[in-house]
Amino acid sequence: MSDMRKALILSIALLSGGPALAAGGDYGFTSLFNTNFVVLIGFLFFVAILFYFNVPTLIGGMLDKRADGIKAELDEARALREEAQTLLAGYERKQREVAEQSERIVSQARADAQAAADQAKAELERSIERRLQAAEDQIGSAEAKAVRAVRDRAVEVAVAAAGELIASKMAAADANKLIDDSITEVEARLH
Repeated sequence: MSDMRKALILSIALLSGGPALAAGGDYGFTSLFNTNFVVLIGFLFFVAILFYFNVPTLIGGMLDKRADGIKAELDEARALREEAQTLLAGYERKQREVAEQSERIVSQARADAQAAADQAKAELERSIERRLQAAEDQIGSAEAKAVRAVRDRAVEVAVAAAGELIASKMAAADANKLIDDSITEVEARLH
């Protein structure tokens, strides 16, 4: 007999003896009219049937199965937890990568915008310089034109004044001689 069975029988005997001894009456303890004795016999018979059909082992087996089921569920829960932690770590890593990539994109966009602004500023400065140069060229051309116009007008006035002066002081023969000298000088310069 196993130790468990011995302990169970001993505890049943100790617990059931107390009420049976307390019952009194005219019939005695072992009489079938003593309810305590009948209950004790029924209980012992019930316990004997349980042991005969190996119910404690079946209950122990069911408890072991339940413990194994709980252990399997705990192992599955641990595996799911580890898988969830792995997935979480993967998502956190991807989140960090996406954050880093977005920071790179933003910094690249800022650099591109700054470069475009610098280029636009340089082109604007070159355009302004070209326009200033064109304006200065126009001003210089206008000045040169004005100077030529003033010179031409001064020459015309001087020639007209000289012509009047020469005409008033010079005789016809001197005028012809002056014309001939001028023609000779022009021919000499042209050849």
